[in-house]
Amino acid sequence: MSTALKMEVGTEEIIEAVKRMKKQEREDFIEDLLASTSPEYLLSIKEARAEYKAGKVKSHKDVFGE
Repeated sequence: MSTALKMEVGTEEIIEAVKRMKKQEREDFIEDLLASTSPEYLLSIKEARAEYKAGKVKSHKDVFGE
């Protein structure tokens, strides 16, 4: 038998908690948040990974000539 606890968490509390995260932890959290709320974002990641795997990439030098 599982027990659930429901509690209200305000926007400011979430923002403050995210600000206290280490940089990598914060970046991972934001990516996970985007992924969980945006099917378009997930699709763009899937497409980008497929293009990378197929070799459809250009180097920084190719794009910017530097």
